[in-house]
Amino acid sequence: MSNSPNEGKGYTRRDVVKSAGVTALGVLLSGLPSLRGGLFAGTGDTPEVAKLKIGFIPLTDCSSVVMASELGLYKKYGLDVIVSKEASWAAVRDKLTIGDIQASHILYGMPYASTLGITGAEGQQKAMVIPMALNQNGQAITLGNHLKKLGVKTPQDIKKLVDADKGKKTYTFAMTFPPGTHAMWMRYWLASGGVDPDNDIKLITIPPPQMVANMRIGNMDGFCVGEPWNARAIFDGIGFTAITTQQMWVNHPEKVLGMTQEFAEKNPKTVKALLMATIESSQYIDHMENRPKVAEIIARKEYVNAPVDVVLGRMQGKYVYGDGRTEQDPNYMKFYRNGEVTFPWKSHGLWFLTQHRRWGFIKEPIDYKKVVDAVNRTDLYREAAKTLGIPVPAEEYKKEMLFDGIEFDPADPEGYVKKFAIKRV
Repeated sequence: MSNSPNEGKGYTRRDVVKSAGVTALGVLLSGLPSLRGGLFAGTGDTPEVAKLKIGFIPLTDCSSVVMASELGLYKKYGLDVIVSKEASWAAVRDKLTIGDIQASHILYGMPYASTLGITGAEGQQKAMVIPMALNQNGQAITLGNHLKKLGVKTPQDIKKLVDADKGKKTYTFAMTFPPGTHAMWMRYWLASGGVDPDNDIKLITIPPPQMVANMRIGNMDGFCVGEPWNARAIFDGIGFTAITTQQMWVNHPEKVLGMTQEFAEKNPKTVKALLMATIESSQYIDHMENRPKVAEIIARKEYVNAPVDVVLGRMQGKYVYGDGRTEQDPNYMKFYRNGEVTFPWKSHGLWFLTQHRRWGFIKEPIDYKKVVDAVNRTDLYREAAKTLGIPVPAEEYKKEMLFDGIEFDPADPEGYVKKFAIKRV
């Protein structure tokens, strides 16, 4: 029985196999046969472009993109998709910009950064859209064992250490992309304890699969990244998880499906087919009985390349923190949650914009609503959801409360930015 029941069209492995008309072995080992244009054939919704390359970074939350391929769901909707393993988030940005990949598993903040030209690549600006989200929760901040020996657990502890060693030692922390989610979680956490991430410590960029190796050789004191690399650091005995991102913000947004605005506008039927396939994949993954199979697949060398147990544990909410704590976390990584996860909430996009503003990526006040309306394409999601017959939230904005008790009200983004003691504005 699923711990995360899906209403509407909640797909189990059997449902997917049945709807495709093939055997389970055919789905998992060889993919689906051609369906003569997919389920849209003859309906006028046949994709404009059938051949697509979709990028992903080796992280547990690439599962929706990968499993849509493994389960034959792209083919079900008339798409011929290659899922492409990418080396870094900067590579994803560049390949989307030039059209080398047409869509990607991507950090939430990246389409906004690209649209506004604040990606870190000089002179690079390309309008991008978010037609659906891919997951919530499931990231963490992991610190080196040398800090555990010093009793460091909180950002307040780090502040004391930084102040005591000022002028003698610089503490270094890593994230995965300057305007991306992990950078925002790391900055938010450190600042909540009085640490200025731009002045008190050094913040560096490391691709997710390289985090553990870099901590092993002493290149950083801590990092923020997605799973399974936090779990891998503990598995390898080099660090401990200080806090998970869901402990900072329950059911926070994380990765999204991103693409250029140009591609979405030219190929609406292709985008619809892509969304439907990926939503069904997300539903499949959210049935907990399917997660051992999902972990087995995405742990493979061609995808995440990590031990299956390292991937599966936190996917099931089984947290071993590396400092003696263990927990069955009910707020594990979610992929569908009755449409609450996959719906591209405009307030989520707005929150990331406030953090970009807070940390100086956005120098002056902007028309937040105009930018959010252009990037978070809830209209595209609603169209795909309508065809699937699945529930969609009525609202597009909602208030949020993070762990520090500072309420985010999307009606007043500039006011929210000014609430923080440490900021660049």
